[in-house]
Amino acid sequence: MEDKIKQIKEEFKEKIKNKSLKELKELEIYFLGRKGKVSILFQFFKTVPKERRKHFGAKINELKSFIEKGISTEIQRAESIEASRKLEEEKIDVTLPGIKLHTGGLHILSQTISRAEDIFLSMGFDVMVGPEIEEDYYNFEALNIPEFHPARAMQDTFYLSKKILLRTQTSPIQVRIMEKYKPPIRIIAMGRCYRKDAPDSSHFPVFHQIEGLVIDKKVTFANLKGTLSLFAKRMFGEEVKVRFTPSYFPFVEPGAETSISCVICGGKGCSVCKNTGWLEMGGSGMVHPNVLKNVGIDPEIYQGFAFGWGMERIAMVKHKIPDIRMFYQNDLRFLKQFKG
Repeated sequence: MEDKIKQIKEEFKEKIKNKSLKELKELEIYFLGRKGKVSILFQFFKTVPKERRKHFGAKINELKSFIEKGISTEIQRAESIEASRKLEEEKIDVTLPGIKLHTGGLHILSQTISRAEDIFLSMGFDVMVGPEIEEDYYNFEALNIPEFHPARAMQDTFYLSKKILLRTQTSPIQVRIMEKYKPPIRIIAMGRCYRKDAPDSSHFPVFHQIEGLVIDKKVTFANLKGTLSLFAKRMFGEEVKVRFTPSYFPFVEPGAETSISCVICGGKGCSVCKNTGWLEMGGSGMVHPNVLKNVGIDPEIYQGFAFGWGMERIAMVKHKIPDIRMFYQNDLRFLKQFKG
């Protein structure tokens, strides 16, 4: 029995040398596992005289403790070596140049729309949206533009069927809101619009429009002028002035073309404003009584004003962008300039 114990001890001393962490775990099972060499020694107790069992039991326990201590020491050593290896392989050289993270940003049009919404929200307006595929009734007829009205020729429309089209303006949103809600109403209508325009520096088949609508008792043209003047100052700067020039739009009466003083030359005259000192921004006016009647609002009690400006136009003026097509070309050299 003693020879067997000595033989196992010598075998352990030989096998424990220069072992990896994985090999040490396997060695532990080989010697101390349920069917390991040390455990098998206890099976020989049946052949040992009773008076010698205590002696050999102590020897076996001593062998077991020796192997456990040896394996524990070697595991600690192997773990330390492994940790040092990982530190060496995975260390970060802080003197190396960093890796630049390329982050995205909002498109310049999205930034401009967000800014316009914030301005009108601060003035007590609600932001409304509506369908881009619209009915002829909401896009034209309800806005005092019947089927054979000459104003329809001014808007070259994408028709999907005889009475279904891609909206040419966001005014249909205003009609839907007036049908659904009773005055007072104070909203802006935001969204994409579509017209069969040939692309050039100031026209594109897809564009974005912001339209405002206020319906209440005792609303006057002075309210319209004050609203657009405040919006223009907050969007373009406090020095900007607003001018209203009489113009015709079927859904307002009286109607006016809205212009702002040129932000390039300060109103002195330049090539951008064609030496007039003014930049046209969109139409406006008092809501036509026929439009109010079409949505069931009594024009004898309620009045209102409406206006519509192109968001691309606003962005072009604000950021001095010369061509509307640049918004849709996805040229990163252009877009990165406005990465807010």
